[in-house]
Amino acid sequence: MLLLVFALLPLTVFGTDHAPDSKDQADENVHTATNGLPFPWSKVRLPNYIVPVHYHLLVHPNLTTLHFIGSAKIEIDVKNNTNWVVLHSKGLNITSATVLDESEAHLSDRVLPVLEYPTHEQIAIFSPKILTSGEKYFLYLEFDAPLGSGFYGLYRSTYKTKKGETRVLASTHFEPTSARMAFPCFDEPIFKANYSIRIRRQNTYISLSNMPIEQTVELPNGILEDRFDTSVQMSSYLVAFIVCDFKSVTQRTSSGVEVSIYAVPDKWHQTHYALEAAVRILEFYEKYFNIYYPLPKLDLIAIPDFQSGAMENWGLNTYRETALLFDPATSSASDQLWVTMVIGHELAHQWFGNLVTMEWWNDIWLNEGFARYMEFVSVDATYPELNVEDYLLHTCFAAIGRDSLNSSRPISCPAENPTQIKEMFDTVSYDKGACILHMLRHFLSDEVFQSGIVRYLRKFRYKNTKNQDLWDSMANTCSEDEFTSGEYCYTSTQATKNAYRYAGEHMDLRTIMNTWTLQRGIPLVKVHRQGSKLYLKQERFIKTSHPGDPQWASLQKDFLWHIPLTYKTSHSGHNMRHLLDTESGVLDIDESVDWVKLNTDMNGYYIVHYEGDGWERLSTLLRNNFTALSHKDRANLIHNSFQLVTAGQLSLDTALDLITYLKSENHNVPLIQGLGYLETFYKMIEKRSLPDVTQNVKDFILQFFQEVIDRQMWNDVGSISDRRLRSEVLTLACDLGYPPCLEKAKPFFSDWMKSNSTLSIPSDVVETVFCVGAQNDEGWEYLLQQYTTSMSEAQKDKILSALATTKDPTKLIRILYLGMEGQVIKTMDLPSLIINVARNPNGHILAWNFVKKNWNSLVEKFQLGSFSIRNIIIGTTSQFSSKEELHDIKEFFESIKDQSSQVRVTKVALENVEKNIMWLDRNLETLRAWLLKTLKTLQKKE
Repeated sequence: MLLLVFALLPLTVFGTDHAPDSKDQADENVHTATNGLPFPWSKVRLPNYIVPVHYHLLVHPNLTTLHFIGSAKIEIDVKNNTNWVVLHSKGLNITSATVLDESEAHLSDRVLPVLEYPTHEQIAIFSPKILTSGEKYFLYLEFDAPLGSGFYGLYRSTYKTKKGETRVLASTHFEPTSARMAFPCFDEPIFKANYSIRIRRQNTYISLSNMPIEQTVELPNGILEDRFDTSVQMSSYLVAFIVCDFKSVTQRTSSGVEVSIYAVPDKWHQTHYALEAAVRILEFYEKYFNIYYPLPKLDLIAIPDFQSGAMENWGLNTYRETALLFDPATSSASDQLWVTMVIGHELAHQWFGNLVTMEWWNDIWLNEGFARYMEFVSVDATYPELNVEDYLLHTCFAAIGRDSLNSSRPISCPAENPTQIKEMFDTVSYDKGACILHMLRHFLSDEVFQSGIVRYLRKFRYKNTKNQDLWDSMANTCSEDEFTSGEYCYTSTQATKNAYRYAGEHMDLRTIMNTWTLQRGIPLVKVHRQGSKLYLKQERFIKTSHPGDPQWASLQKDFLWHIPLTYKTSHSGHNMRHLLDTESGVLDIDESVDWVKLNTDMNGYYIVHYEGDGWERLSTLLRNNFTALSHKDRANLIHNSFQLVTAGQLSLDTALDLITYLKSENHNVPLIQGLGYLETFYKMIEKRSLPDVTQNVKDFILQFFQEVIDRQMWNDVGSISDRRLRSEVLTLACDLGYPPCLEKAKPFFSDWMKSNSTLSIPSDVVETVFCVGAQNDEGWEYLLQQYTTSMSEAQKDKILSALATTKDPTKLIRILYLGMEGQVIKTMDLPSLIINVARNPNGHILAWNFVKKNWNSLVEKFQLGSFSIRNIIIGTTSQFSSKEELHDIKEFFESIKDQSSQVRVTKVALENVEKNIMWLDRNLETLRAWLLKTLKTLQKKE
């Protein structure tokens, strides 16, 4: 009779504010549930007439059967009369559903039917008795499902002990839309609620969740039930629970928060650095934000199988092992920097994201942009020796690389379904978000910026926000007394007459920042000097279009930024400022000025083109007196010049002439920047089978930078910056076949093999040594064996990178399929392995063919729209630079049109290849001629 009951259910009783009108009915087909009946809700986002208040959640992950069972009793607040409750569920078997009144009595004497609509990952429960507005009800559901085999929802993970025994654990990852895979819920960020969680386990395991354990109860059959304290109000994607057998180290902060680091028992000794960093950074944030961390404890746990870097679940941060564990014996300077920054990122989220949450995923940058920027602020304050501010430059360079393509997007832009939402977790949200916040901080001053974000956090704690709420908080002008009284004295009329001034000019902060968040792209500021006048003009910077192209005018239409310019001259002792909020402007300077440099220390997010003799003057300055500019300014000039070359707005020989000063450079950041461009050219040309140019680029790098290469020591001595340069320079030199580098690396590797890996190789040169060792069969096989036995995840990463450098195609295919199988090489390492193989001139076509052949399996493992799939697509296709390859990529994307049309990354991939094709067409002959001329000059000097 159940089917009959279903057939007779009324399907039109909605909350009154969501009742579909005739237009909705005409525009949208009625969706059909899995049982063939009409589903009562047509939209991707849930109705707002029912709001969750409190979840009482019980889950029992069975690590023997690899299934879990659970129940959820959800207290709901009904805003409008309705018979329907619509919420999220994905992959769960709902075994029972009922609605209870305030006294927890059943509204119906029978189990209620559940309609499922998998396309929107929604279920609907019908109540025969109308749920009345203003009344309190409970929705009670029982469910079960297999533990996930991927990286989302409640999934299983495994690790091997030193003795080779495989152990199993259960862990969660819910962001952005996967809480619904672990329990039925209102899985949208605006539906904040309290959570009371109970986890059942065997006594050989422990369980962890967002809050501390309040009580453990013994049940029949040796099962224990851990009952956790009730959480603060939070969004569903921040819920977390884990059942494992890990060990931990613990320390209290000065404010009494208990911080613990968890890892598999055999890696317990690698947790101590993370504990020190977490305590130090958490204490910094409490002071900086002037808001105490609101939970009594914070656990950081290293999960053996983890797709992303880390996840900020409130009170229970989850990490990939390489992002949390630090082994002084095998971890490099770059590894230390990475671990510290990831911890800084996730702890920043405890305020930005957890305490204050974006209203919808279109503004995910409010979480991720802030967390990425606070990495730099926090690590610079707590570990100044890491020189993290230099890494911020590279972050902004990465953002510009993405943002200067026509396929870019605004920081804040629409996203509705789970695939679109996953795509929002990209370079634009993270890196561009961080860079415009950095620009804003320098624009307003450190003090004003800090007080603005404290105001934002206090005003919206435990609430949800939109893009504009941040600017309103930043633009608020009120006294400290007014602020501390709890009155947030912002008024809409104040925004246009606020007290912030910039170079003597009043600002409308909301209008200014909307130009950076609501429109895509990055501005190019063209500077033309005539005597004592600097003529400025802004336009949109696009690398795949030139001012002479037919489509140029349409690509530039309606783009305008409010740009906070900074600049210095040969005669200025301090930075000068100007707000360029029109298409063009004029600045007055002293007529005797020799040079002008805009975007001081690259604190602004824009490209600068020095027209006329501007680039020549700066090039002369660098050759004669490069210390007149800061190392950040020098790196910024190198970056801007080569970006302009790619866009066809500057000749390649001008940019190459500019970096010839690097022979004298004494700072690592400009050196790495200049070498990076030359290495990129080398890799592109090597894959194009142009032996003469390939050899000449190699000869130029090795001859011109010989002194830099030769002064690198094969140890771990020096500053973090020196050690990072050492790793990059020596790896490049050995890759280019530089004999002294190979002669040093080969004995290191040979001795390490002979010692059965007990010999310690200096951590900063481990990857260089492994890459050299991987070039012969015996070394390659030995490295693969060591990958399976190493207890250091940092070392495993370096081994995988080295394995992908072999010239043997059969070995490259072998490791790709080992990654696909997931037994020898972990599935989570497959995306980076594919990208590393694609970087290999002997593997770039092979990697792309592997992706095409195994596309469906890759999407099944990593989910369409995920950063792993995006990285695989970009990482393999960005190696191509011919029209034939472009055609092949287009054909493949057309063959998977149902999927490729859903994701923006396919447009990015095609535009990247078009950019490479144009670069070679414009610059190959110039590069060939410049190399011949310069190498002759170098030979004469010798």
